[in-house]
Amino acid sequence: MPRIAICAPSTPISRDVAERVTAMAADYPSLELSFHEQCFAEEGHFAGPDAQRLNAFLDCANDRSFDAVWFAKGGYGANRIAAQAMSRLTDAARSKTYLGYSDCGYLLAALYRERIGHPVHGPMPVDLRRDQGEDAVRRALAWLAGDPSGIEPELDARPTVAFNLMTLAMLCGTELMPDISRHVVLVEEVAEHLYAVDRLFFHVTQSLRGIAGLRLGRVSAVPENDRPFGAGAEEIAEFWCERTGIPFLGAADIGHDHANRIVPFGLARRPVRP
Repeated sequence: MPRIAICAPSTPISRDVAERVTAMAADYPSLELSFHEQCFAEEGHFAGPDAQRLNAFLDCANDRSFDAVWFAKGGYGANRIAAQAMSRLTDAARSKTYLGYSDCGYLLAALYRERIGHPVHGPMPVDLRRDQGEDAVRRALAWLAGDPSGIEPELDARPTVAFNLMTLAMLCGTELMPDISRHVVLVEEVAEHLYAVDRLFFHVTQSLRGIAGLRLGRVSAVPENDRPFGAGAEEIAEFWCERTGIPFLGAADIGHDHANRIVPFGLARRPVRP
């Protein structure tokens, strides 16, 4: 039976979300979920202070009785603990699956850089709060239970990574950034003006020369600006890819929404093996 530890490296979730996800997991009897108490801690913006969030992640990752670590929620904060976490992981962390997206991309990137475990972009418990969010959570639960049908359908034989665009832009040039040359890179964004999306692509594409190509997920909840930008998200991505010589490979089925698909980092693989 795969045992799944859940912690919140960025911002907290409510006990109601944890209870509802635990109830849903009863439909996947091969899984056992364990929410770390830190998921419900609060200190300002964060799910507890940096030390508490770091220690909760280490509790989950370094415990040999768990097969996977599922991140509860994004927001902001995982970057503040990721480097310290990598230096304190033990051999027990190396065989685990790590599942999440958005701000948790900092940890996924660092794990991929250090070749620790199996980082995976995919839905989180907090997605239950979205419109039709139960679909997203069930996709993750099914995948953790061994069902590969939730994987992004256009993955091929090339290694792949998936990030929130803002998160990837902040990763570029830092100690957390993995080598993703010759990878297909999937990106998505939420709640950014189109001029900001353009700015992010300007920066990111400068750092991604040598990748196999870029695919664009959904850019959603775009705020209305005081004047139209004049280009949509796909046009922006194509413009900067052409400018920097990166192949633009079309759409990707990821985003901050209930339809967000699963993208294992590297080559597509089956999920947890207890």
